[in-house]
Amino acid sequence: MTIEVRRLGVADAAAFERVADGVFDHAIDRARLVAYLSTPGHHFIGAFADGVMIGQLAAMVHRHPDLRPAKLYVDELGVAPRFQRQGIARRLVDAAFALARELGCPEIWVATEPDNLPARGLYESRGARAESVVMYVYKL
Repeated sequence: MTIEVRRLGVADAAAFERVADGVFDHAIDRARLVAYLSTPGHHFIGAFADGVMIGQLAAMVHRHPDLRPAKLYVDELGVAPRFQRQGIARRLVDAAFALARELGCPEIWVATEPDNLPARGLYESRGARAESVVMYVYKL
């Protein structure tokens, strides 16, 4: 089986109609999907096997009004459970690295839960080191 990793835009919305279980946390909402894909600075990379999306990485360019350079923020990374441990997440992250370089972003940042050992292993294997952060969430 051949795995294809590619960037997706608004014209690729139909690719989200065939998605393996576990790639996303929730069902895809068509209006939100189109809004995401059409928003400047939002980027989506999909992994496909036989026309079915089996992995995804959603990222956005985080820009600053001062002299700090823009960074690529990886907001979401998911691979269907039956396709995990096959290098697909690594290929998605590699595609994000290539995207960041094309966009002139000298840095990528990503967060994960402390107990998500597979994700931490992936990120650390690419040379990143974990940083201490305290995150706050406001429910509105």
